[in-house]
Amino acid sequence: MTRSDNADLSVLHVIVPLRGAASGKSRLGLALDAEERQVLILGMLASTLDALAGWPAAAAVHLVTDEAQTMAVVHRARPGISLVTEPPDGGLNGALRAARDAAVGSGATAILILPADLPLLSTAALEALLDGADAALAAGEGRPVVAIASADARRGTNALLLSPPDVIEPQFGDASLEAHLRAAAEAEASVQLVIDPALGFDLDTPDDLERLDLGRLLELEQLGQRMLQPEPAAEAV
Repeated sequence: MTRSDNADLSVLHVIVPLRGAASGKSRLGLALDAEERQVLILGMLASTLDALAGWPAAAAVHLVTDEAQTMAVVHRARPGISLVTEPPDGGLNGALRAARDAAVGSGATAILILPADLPLLSTAALEALLDGADAALAAGEGRPVVAIASADARRGTNALLLSPPDVIEPQFGDASLEAHLRAAAEAEASVQLVIDPALGFDLDTPDDLERLDLGRLLELEQLGQRMLQPEPAAEAV
């Protein structure tokens, strides 16, 4: 083996990267204006955080973003979330490494990197991913574990569960699924590829938007609007 560390899933921290709530998802620009995209992005984030709040396996959640406005919104709406500022350089993967280090510093023995653009995410899907990690742990007899949920197109990575947290480096970007699988093989990790519709569907393009059930889209928009609503002013005594 190239590593001496063994897998341990007992303290799992979740890292949620969110890039550009105020200006992101530009490919949706043909279908939604900037304000509508912001509401939808925040709605998917709220849905993700709600699913994690109902998932007992998540010991802590770290949100990574480069936007002060988004950090302020989340700090007000979800005060229990740890906020990690994306470094000015290093890109998404550098930000994920910073969040991983913060998680390890807080006692994490495993991390789950979970992007905030999965509109169908549920606690059941998260349990399926954890079951995959458990299967990899059993098959590997304690060797490092890498559990991956692929995007529908089978090129991207929509969830990445690692134990130890630094068994491989995050390599999100073009063809990230292949990159993560290659890195896991080089680390001699026990690997489980998890195929789940709720984890595989990420919302990036107008075509994705058309595939999403209208009722679910309205729910996400309502969640996003609530995230943006200021707290009611305290009444004078």
